[in-house]
Amino acid sequence: METQRQKKIAGVIQQDLVDILQRAATDGGLKGTLISVSKVSVTTDLSIAKVYVSIFPTKDAPALLEGIQSNQPLIKHELAQRTRNQLRRIPELSFFLDDSLEYIDGIDKSLKGGDNPIENPDLLDKRKKS
Repeated sequence: METQRQKKIAGVIQQDLVDILQRAATDGGLKGTLISVSKVSVTTDLSIAKVYVSIFPTKDAPALLEGIQSNQPLIKHELAQRTRNQLRRIPELSFFLDDSLEYIDGIDKSLKGGDNPIENPDLLDKRKKS
């Protein structure tokens, strides 16, 4: 169960990280790339923040995530500059890829394609009636 304080800190971090990451992508010459921070969760002792990012187009995601992870100290420093009036200590940032959009897209595609078990019941395994 997250405390109000954890939620508040996660919110502050999320807001600034979106800005930092999107600016870094644009400055890095990745004009058509969209980076969003879908979730930030902070540990109870406020020492670690798990940051879930979704990157579009998804084909660039693994390489970009690697770039974000290797620039973690720079990102943390930039975050510290922005939040110095709100946060005394910046948690360690761990970045993860949030593939829920890809997952949703996959479901959407299969429903639009012929993989819809409602319209095509042959896709489902036949259950034996006992």
